[in-house]
Amino acid sequence: MEKTLLLLKPDAIDKGVSGQIIDRFEKRGFKIAALKMVQLTRNQAELHYCEHTDKPFFEELVDFITSSPLIAMVIAGENAIKASRIMMGSTNPIDAAAGTIRGDFALNIRKNIIHGSDSLISAEREIKNFFTEKELYL
Repeated sequence: MEKTLLLLKPDAIDKGVSGQIIDRFEKRGFKIAALKMVQLTRNQAELHYCEHTDKPFFEELVDFITSSPLIAMVIAGENAIKASRIMMGSTNPIDAAAGTIRGDFALNIRKNIIHGSDSLISAEREIKNFFTEKELYL
């Protein structure tokens, strides 16, 4: 069973759509292995976005993700990474299809509602940044 990290970003919390988003993953058949609301520290955010350190938008990413609480969750199921990324839709909500999370709930690339790990390696690193082994169920 594959696991992946999902973050319902501060804009999902502000809009009050986090429950609807979680519901979509449960209805799809994924199991929630861990879930918590957290306020990220700058260090956690920088580690989370470490692959973007040299990009011009890095500071903006870190500032946004640390601006207010978010919901971190680990889901588990068959092809969890690929399936969840399809459910999320394109990173830029303007390009995201209706029916996807970003297509339905987001308006711009800076505040695009949700993050999902893009590979097994990223999922493993990102899960460890948010959860201890004891916090994971399954």
